[in-house]
Amino acid sequence: MKVSLITGITGQDGSYLAELLLNKEYHVWGIIRRSSNFNTSRIDHLYTNKKLILRYGDLTDPHNINTVLFEIKQKYGDNLERLEIYNLGAMSHVKVSFEMPEYTAQVDGVGTLHILEAIRSSGYMDKIRFYQACTSEMYGKVQEVPQNETTNFNPRSPYGVAKLYSYWITKNYREAYNMFAVSGILFNHESPRRGPTFVTRKITLGLNDIITGKSDKLVLGNLDSLRDWGHASDYVRGMWLMLQNDNPKDYVLATNEYHSVREFVEKSFALRGFDIRWRGEDINEIGYDKNTGRELIFISDKYFRPTEVDELLGDASLAKAELGWTPTILFNELVREMVDHDCPL
Repeated sequence: MKVSLITGITGQDGSYLAELLLNKEYHVWGIIRRSSNFNTSRIDHLYTNKKLILRYGDLTDPHNINTVLFEIKQKYGDNLERLEIYNLGAMSHVKVSFEMPEYTAQVDGVGTLHILEAIRSSGYMDKIRFYQACTSEMYGKVQEVPQNETTNFNPRSPYGVAKLYSYWITKNYREAYNMFAVSGILFNHESPRRGPTFVTRKITLGLNDIITGKSDKLVLGNLDSLRDWGHASDYVRGMWLMLQNDNPKDYVLATNEYHSVREFVEKSFALRGFDIRWRGEDINEIGYDKNTGRELIFISDKYFRPTEVDELLGDASLAKAELGWTPTILFNELVREMVDHDCPL
């Protein structure tokens, strides 16, 4: 009996992971946060699958996590050979974490502790494998390029700090209680399911607004941030591979190449016939279309973080060697897929 539990199942990664596991004949349990608005659009197409079971909950509520684990144990009993728990739930917006630092710490940091404690006290810890979603933002002001599993951490946001706690507490429980608990240090991964406030979707949706006349400009922050961008569907496959490993171990997942926000803008707009060029400096820089002279891209300091992370580049050679994981969708194909989805011809 293959059984999994996904926190954050309605998010980008959660929806791709649910698809992957259902295709592998898992029974997939998902925890979703109660909201005044429906927030399940990413998994609506999975609702008819009888192996999908959803429960309301929140990582700030340890009783809720215990209740769900107890229900799973009661439902499957001795037929439960293994339960894979994927903790993907988080307050995941770096810029917003500066405005909500305490909430970010509770969800992204202490929320992980709640799950680990629930596993430890469940009575069937030996049947559970736990995956913790960590992030390249833990490297922050990077100490070396590229970054791998041995690179020192230096987070530059409340989000990065909270995720660093989740990384260390997962490692601590693995070593203290012989728990199968691992962290994936994932570099940026995008898709058409990415939230609209993240810069990649902001660019592709903004392009559509300009073409359709809903807006005459796109306003962004730091154009020169360098990110290692992959596709979310590749990265959830890596999560699953980590829990199929013989021994619990942390891995970096990355494409091993990086691109700037500026390049993402240029490639996205080029796919719809714009030739973006730049003039001006710093906050006064403007991107214009060479073909028409229209000024389209503007910069605002309100989209800059209080402390910037300028350069993230991952080295996933260990995951390739030990898990057989490699990304299949790289930058150009990712940009094209997102533009085709958000700005159809």
